[in-house]
Amino acid sequence: MTGQLADVSARLGTVRQLDTVVGAMRGMAAARAQQSRNLLPAIRTYADVVAGALAQALRLLPAGLPDRTQPSGHGALVVFCAEQGFAGAFSEAVLDTLTGEPAATEIFLIGARGVSRAEERGLHPVWTAGMVPHVDGLAGLAQRLGEALYTGIRERHLARIALVLPNWTQREGLHVEHRALLPLDPRRFARPLSGYPPLINLAPAALIEGLAEEYVHAQLREAVTIAFAAENEARMSTMAAARSNIERMLGELGAKERQLRQDGITAEVIELAGGRRAMLSG
Repeated sequence: MTGQLADVSARLGTVRQLDTVVGAMRGMAAARAQQSRNLLPAIRTYADVVAGALAQALRLLPAGLPDRTQPSGHGALVVFCAEQGFAGAFSEAVLDTLTGEPAATEIFLIGARGVSRAEERGLHPVWTAGMVPHVDGLAGLAQRLGEALYTGIRERHLARIALVLPNWTQREGLHVEHRALLPLDPRRFARPLSGYPPLINLAPAALIEGLAEEYVHAQLREAVTIAFAAENEARMSTMAAARSNIERMLGELGAKERQLRQDGITAEVIELAGGRRAMLSG
């Protein structure tokens, strides 16, 4: 019985240590999710400002928005998966949405865990990157992603680019959205304008091209921020479920430990009582 009690006590200590680790992971995920969500209003405001500037600049160009993609080329998907573990079926849910995509579609994949899951499915991304560990790196990741996409447009004649974007809401949990990125939809910039066209010191085509690239960067910045938040929110949910199981296990092990201690005390009392009777009868 003593050995069994020692085993239960040792396991109880291990589970308590695991509870501490799970709590710390949940806390870090919550902080990162909150930090990234706090960035989104400013990013979206910036995108709206650039979109408004594009709407005004387009009045200078009779042909409208220039299309840098190649209509006859193939498409590409920017896919956001998990970078680290303990996020449930995050990467699997994202990759499941790629079923039925043309074989020629190029995949730009972010997230180390997602890269290995994609390869298991026979998917071979043309470009990969790890998700950054902190929100300070999100702008740089969006910049590198944009450069890789524009290289694909120039060198491999990509015609269409879409984002496969995981998002997390309290009501729905994880859901995955396919959002068109390029070519830009002119309807996004169709807004009522008053007054005269803006005064400029650049050629209209160059100005519009620069604003279009800035708008794409804003869209990518928003996407990487949403994906970063979603992974951490998925990890929070997984850690919350794990902690519930740990609390149940702690309760069961604690009850078993108390029962074994009580049984041990009872056995000792009975043994002492029996020894006392033997001494008196002798």
